[in-house]
Amino acid sequence: MVMLLKNKVLITLVAAMIAIVVASNYLVQFPVQVTIAGYNLADILTWGAFTYPAAFLVTDLTNRAFGPSKARIVVIIGFAAAVVLSALLAPVRIAIASGTAFLMAQLLDVYVFNELRGGRWWRAPVISSTLGSIIDTALFFSLAFAASFAMLGESVPFLVESAPLLGLFATEVPRWVSLAGGDFVVKMLVALVMLVPYGLLRNKVAKVQPA
Repeated sequence: MVMLLKNKVLITLVAAMIAIVVASNYLVQFPVQVTIAGYNLADILTWGAFTYPAAFLVTDLTNRAFGPSKARIVVIIGFAAAVVLSALLAPVRIAIASGTAFLMAQLLDVYVFNELRGGRWWRAPVISSTLGSIIDTALFFSLAFAASFAMLGESVPFLVESAPLLGLFATEVPRWVSLAGGDFVVKMLVALVMLVPYGLLRNKVAKVQPA
């Protein structure tokens, strides 16, 4: 019975990881076309920023329940399956960029979370997801849209066009630079919101296999 429960939990975590990454790879292609007080959020934000932070929640819950070895397995399985599925839903370049950024960020998250897991309950997920988000944002947007990585494939035209930095300043940069900054801010806000389900579920998953 215990083994069956453990397997079901792991399968659920892997499925959740795949769904989150595939959704994020698809949604990152679409800027948030919402205007607030005359400011167009499309200059700094894509819909993918709202879904991706949930990947850190899955990783941290796996780490909490089964330890870093199983968490790395979930990350690798999720990475492999998500890259294949993402290639069907998004350009190849975005799939490559997402896979690389995802793998590096999530493995860093696993390591940092495990090192800090003995402290206050919120410290490990906050610090690990912050560092992971920095790596993920820098790698993904550079590989997916920067001209220096054009050998990976075509980019999304709208995101490589020049636009005012953050939609506010006179300095013009490729639109993806501003999107990277805006996405990172939203990722961190969503990561903080993810503390609520983490706090509710951390003790429940720990009962599957004590951390």
